Amino acid sequence: MDILETDETLALPPSSLTVAVAVSGSKKSRLVVRWALDKFIPEGRILFKLLHVRSRITSVPKLVGNSIPISQVRDDVAAAYKKEVKWRTNEMLLPYKQMCSQRKVQVDILIVEADDVAKAISGEVANLAISRLVIGASSHSMFTRKSKAHNISTRISDCPPRFCTVYVVSKGKLSSVRPSTSDTNGSTKAECSDRSNSTCSGSTYASSFRTDPGSSSFNYPSLRIQRFQALSTINQTLLQKKSNPTDSSHSRGSSLDINDREDVMSSLSSSTDSQYCRSKVPSYRSFGTDHGSWNSDQASTSDAPTDSSPQDAYRESNINFELERLRIELRHVRGMYAMAQNEILDASWRLNNLSKQWMEEANKLKEVTLKEVEAGELVRQEKEKHEAARKEAEFLNECAGREALQRKEAEAKANRETREKERLEKVLMGPDQQYKKFTWEEIVSATSSFSENLRIGTGAYGTVYKCNLHYTVAAVKVLHSKENHRTKQFQQELEILSKIHHPHLLLLIGACPDHGCLVYEYMENGSLDERLLRKDNTPPIPWFERYRIAWEIASALVFLHSSKPKPIIHRDLKPANILLDHNFVSKIGDVGLSTLLPSSHSSVATLCKNTGPVGTLCYIDPEYQRTGLVSPKSDVYAFGMVILQLLTAKPAMALAHIVETALGDGHLIDILDHEAGNWPIEETQKLAVLGLSCTELQRGDRPDLRTQVLPVLESLKEIAARGRGLAPGGLQPSPPSHFICPILKDVMDNPCVAADGYTYDRRAIEIWLAQNDKSPMTNLPLPNKNLLPNYTLLSAITEWKSTKQ
Repeated sequence: MDILETDETLALPPSSLTVAVAVSGSKKSRLVVRWALDKFIPEGRILFKLLHVRSRITSVPKLVGNSIPISQVRDDVAAAYKKEVKWRTNEMLLPYKQMCSQRKVQVDILIVEADDVAKAISGEVANLAISRLVIGASSHSMFTRKSKAHNISTRISDCPPRFCTVYVVSKGKLSSVRPSTSDTNGSTKAECSDRSNSTCSGSTYASSFRTDPGSSSFNYPSLRIQRFQALSTINQTLLQKKSNPTDSSHSRGSSLDINDREDVMSSLSSSTDSQYCRSKVPSYRSFGTDHGSWNSDQASTSDAPTDSSPQDAYRESNINFELERLRIELRHVRGMYAMAQNEILDASWRLNNLSKQWMEEANKLKEVTLKEVEAGELVRQEKEKHEAARKEAEFLNECAGREALQRKEAEAKANRETREKERLEKVLMGPDQQYKKFTWEEIVSATSSFSENLRIGTGAYGTVYKCNLHYTVAAVKVLHSKENHRTKQFQQELEILSKIHHPHLLLLIGACPDHGCLVYEYMENGSLDERLLRKDNTPPIPWFERYRIAWEIASALVFLHSSKPKPIIHRDLKPANILLDHNFVSKIGDVGLSTLLPSSHSSVATLCKNTGPVGTLCYIDPEYQRTGLVSPKSDVYAFGMVILQLLTAKPAMALAHIVETALGDGHLIDILDHEAGNWPIEETQKLAVLGLSCTELQRGDRPDLRTQVLPVLESLKEIAARGRGLAPGGLQPSPPSHFICPILKDVMDNPCVAADGYTYDRRAIEIWLAQNDKSPMTNLPLPNKNLLPNYTLLSAITEWKSTKQ
């Protein structure tokens, strides 16, 4: 049995009363505590001890309902479960402690872990020398839920030591009381106060043999030895006083006296011992009667007739002698018994003091032991923390070392790649060149001397021819003349397209600056204007492809407006300048009229004064026509017109008014291009409203491309992707020719530029270079085997693959 928890015991004066109350947590326990408080608080300073017996923890419950032995679980799990049980017990006992605190009494809580409730409570009462114990009458609700064959309250009331008074309470009322030995001694002392003077003198005589109660040992002989010594003295005195008529009669009387004395002594001894065994406090009330009868006997003896024979007188004298001797012996025995009783009380008092001292020392030792255990546990925890911190520090040092090494390797690799890229760029383009330079002879040869059969189209500033340069299909734009303003536009378009790359901006392959020629990637499906107006009887573009094209154009415009360090404004956006490849992927071309805003104006709302507005009628910003101020919102106006043409496939003249009127009348479906398929009405109406908002006359009323237009188009793009999957048949896109590796004849996964200026798939060209030193396209020796990643083409291929899925 172990005491698991006790509150700090408050020091009380010796006169205070200690009352223990056994509680279990039920409503009946509250009645028991309330009765004890009402009973003992009026009696003076009281120390209450709430005693609770808890079953030993032998198993740990599981979530499924059963349990496992505590010896089979980990130490931390067992400790956690014990801690939880301890916490629940303290919470259960807290209301009783509050009841005592409300009555302003001192209270300790003792939690005992044991299987036998009665023995546990008896042991605590004995160890703590508790003089009052209060229990409940109901056995099962007080301590345990296990059924027992006998009443536990009866066992508890019988088991505690006899110095403790046990009160049994049932339903808030006292049911029974088992008095203590101190109560019995009190009643005995009350009887002793009524004894006769002779008895009190005998007690005084017996108490004269007591030793000092404070002494550590008893120095007097045993009661039996003292009794025989006293009797021998009395016999000698009486024998000397009595008369002997003749020697023979004296010897005969002496022998008779000795025999009679031995019989009386044996009977007295046996009767005294049995009486002492039955009760420690005999009754002395009969002594006065015996003494009175002895006086009357003496009186009757003295008044007897004197004419009796000498033999009768001698015999009567012997009888009187024996009676007196027996009465004296009885008084002596009673005095010795009183002395023994006092010695027992002294011994009990000393034993209680020693028990209290032993309990104090045991509590101190237990506190010291608990503090040692706690200190050991703290030391162990600190060691574990120190070890964990040391391991963590070592791990962090290792990680930091690896990261530093990896950072150095990455920096070295990046520096090598940067130097190699710069070197290759210098080799391919020269010191001041950022594009592939073609000779005039190569242009003439590729276009078959500008054959009319290869002419794709003619614009205001030049003619476009289809050609084949270095085994690559391309489009060559040749300017009509070399006038100053035309040359400026040529240089501007060459500068812009050679520096910026986007999947939806027309890719510049090279140029011939001496003769004003620009070489672009070839767009198989021509311009968006031709496909919308159905020139050359080309098949119509489905509605879901038009949704996607609108998003692609908007993303390219956002890219131009966000260009660093100078934003770029196209100024001539229209369907004729939007080209479609064989997959109907749109790309913006003809940036010769683009304007680069000054670097100091970084905001997209910046205005730039430009005299002489340029562009195409119906696509020019009305505010730009009126004020000559150009801004990114100028491209927003043109983009709104492109959206309206994608929806209706009608010319741009007065198209905004037509769409606005149809929306107001609820007849938008009547002006849509029905050859595009079954338009989703709700989404198409949303796109039409967006297009009209972009064509507002005031620049401030138009939405922002990045934050307002592009999110709407992205949602429509997802709808278009689902519509493409549901469409029966449809356009079957094929990859652009510049996506095809010349060696693999398939779309490249990782395009890179070799020393001959052509783009190959990295894996294919590495295998080729491992076996050959010549170019696979020109069959000429390669100056080196270095490869430069083509990130622009890789971005375009990735975008094409995403739209294909």
